[in-house]
Amino acid sequence: MSEAEARPSNFIRQIIDKDLAEGKHTSVHTRFPPEPNGYLHIGHAKSICLNFGIAQDYQGQCNLRFDDTNPEKENIEYVESIKKDVNWLGFQWAGEVCYSSDYFDQLYRYAVELIEKGLAYVEELTPEQIREYRGTLTQPGKESPYRDRSVEENLALFEKMRSGGFQEGEACLRAKIDMASSFIVLRDPVLYRVRFAEHHQTGNQWCIYPMYDFTHCISDALEGITHSLCTLEFQDNRRLYDWVLDNITVPCHPRQYEFSRLNLEYTVMSKRKLNQLVSEQLVSGWDDPRMPTISGLRRRGFTPASIREFCKRIGVTKQDNMIEFGSLESCIRDDLNENAPRAMAVLDPVKIVIENYAADTVEMLDVANHPNQPEMGSRQVAFSREVWIEREDFREEANKKYKRLVLGKEVRLRGAYVIKAERIEKDSAGEITTIYCTYDPDTLGKNPADGRKVKGVIHWVSVSQGVPAEFRLYDRLFSVANPAAEEDFTQVLNPDSLIRKHGFVEASLTEAQPEFGYQFERLGYFCVDNRDSSPESLVFNRTVGLRDTWAKIEAA
Repeated sequence: MSEAEARPSNFIRQIIDKDLAEGKHTSVHTRFPPEPNGYLHIGHAKSICLNFGIAQDYQGQCNLRFDDTNPEKENIEYVESIKKDVNWLGFQWAGEVCYSSDYFDQLYRYAVELIEKGLAYVEELTPEQIREYRGTLTQPGKESPYRDRSVEENLALFEKMRSGGFQEGEACLRAKIDMASSFIVLRDPVLYRVRFAEHHQTGNQWCIYPMYDFTHCISDALEGITHSLCTLEFQDNRRLYDWVLDNITVPCHPRQYEFSRLNLEYTVMSKRKLNQLVSEQLVSGWDDPRMPTISGLRRRGFTPASIREFCKRIGVTKQDNMIEFGSLESCIRDDLNENAPRAMAVLDPVKIVIENYAADTVEMLDVANHPNQPEMGSRQVAFSREVWIEREDFREEANKKYKRLVLGKEVRLRGAYVIKAERIEKDSAGEITTIYCTYDPDTLGKNPADGRKVKGVIHWVSVSQGVPAEFRLYDRLFSVANPAAEEDFTQVLNPDSLIRKHGFVEASLTEAQPEFGYQFERLGYFCVDNRDSSPESLVFNRTVGLRDTWAKIEAA
């Protein structure tokens, strides 16, 4: 299969193929243009994979350009986090990072060009009056009393705006298009507004800032972008995109194409809502592992490959839909099942004492790191007279379907011996504190010599050699599939989205690196937390369970 045949096709790639075949373009140049007013989320990952992926596949270029025209909500922290996320996902932008602010001088000159052509004017209606004059979806707008000022007067007033002669809200620059247009975006949209705010790139050089719709299309043209890809909410804005470029002297005229944004169940994708979660401390920060941010998913243990695979599976269409959260979990589960080494941890420990095992002996057992990947090698795991097992892995009585440890019956400890539960000890509340067992010394790595069958296998950690650890069990942040549809989305937060457990891990995990994924036998996939964990105080985040338990819950 050729490289072209192997690429997942979609309507955007079909457009590009046609443009190249017809000679409209000789190469492909895309861009990813985030606003640095928050951290990127999984929806941005779709756009990143699309724009950078297309550039890679067509041997073209993709720019990283920050849409930094709103200094009041932007800061350098967001700039740096976005660059880090793009690199982490496996992509590299062409040349230097671009900023819309790089073009502020040119944007100002293009605004002057529109004024000189009689296509822009300085408005002195208040923001409330501008909204009132704009009309509605069923009623046309009405023209501003300032709309027919002369070119000379508008040039002078625009220069007054630039020099700080107007206060915020006193004046703005508007395009002169059509107040009766059926597209509200064409009813004399604002191009510039006054803002006395320090900019993270240009400092206090400017007190007027261009609007997104004016900036974006010109930035595309100045950078030679061939295909400007954005989400469907900008579909009507394409008319303004084209109007601006048609009426100024730019070097080229890019084309805008829209695709559906990503909507994911049990979360929100609005930056405003995500910012609210952070500012109201409903989560621990932008990188909280329950957040749909790329940094949150990374901290939780998602891999770049799993997110790229997710974006590939959901595809690129013009059809809005809601993607099941389980689809994202399936991608990381598939990745880690193949690539994550196995290890043992006990989250809810109860002690086993093997009475016929020497008290002062510590035996080092060789345990495979992956049952199906011998190239991953093995590790040494300490075995001793006392071990921890999961409390749920023992029953005083159970039916034949229960394949774990039962009083009077046998089970195998993973990678070790067959043990038999002989008796138990309980505290005053009736809670089991200790399970006393015996072991068969001839069952290390083999079945009992007399041919008896031992079907169950459970994991364990040596009491003397194991290491204490905190386990954070993460689940969906919201209790309803579409929290954005709720009157107050903060009222449907899932109270069980984070459960903390304290248990033990095998000693080899003291060397585990942050974000590196492990399958804890029979418990799920976990990674070392990249913020709170240290070799002296281990913290593991559950990335995902071994199975999709939510699918069963929803089916029930």
